[in-house]
Amino acid sequence: MSDSCGAPVGGVALADVDAGDQAVIQGTVTRGGEPLRGAYARLLNESDDFVGEVATGDEGTFRFFAADGSWRVRVLASQGFTGEYTVNAEVGKVIDLQVRA
Repeated sequence: MSDSCGAPVGGVALADVDAGDQAVIQGTVTRGGEPLRGAYARLLNESDDFVGEVATGDEGTFRFFAADGSWRVRVLASQGFTGEYTVNAEVGKVIDLQVRA
């Protein structure tokens, strides 16, 4: 567990994910070309309501499973970095974000 927000630290292996009957929003956070551990990825719905948060692990990765529709992914990292990305999720598809913090 993280000491700051309660999001589990861990990350995920991004290869070979099977979206099946879900929409997948995933990504990798890097800094200086290296994976960034301990960044936070937040998933917000179209109304900007908080849905979930995960902390990146050693590989800098995160993943959310979502319903169809418009979502916002907000990434927060050290040194004051905040990035926000709007995505349109579709069941059976994988959205892969590459975030340079």
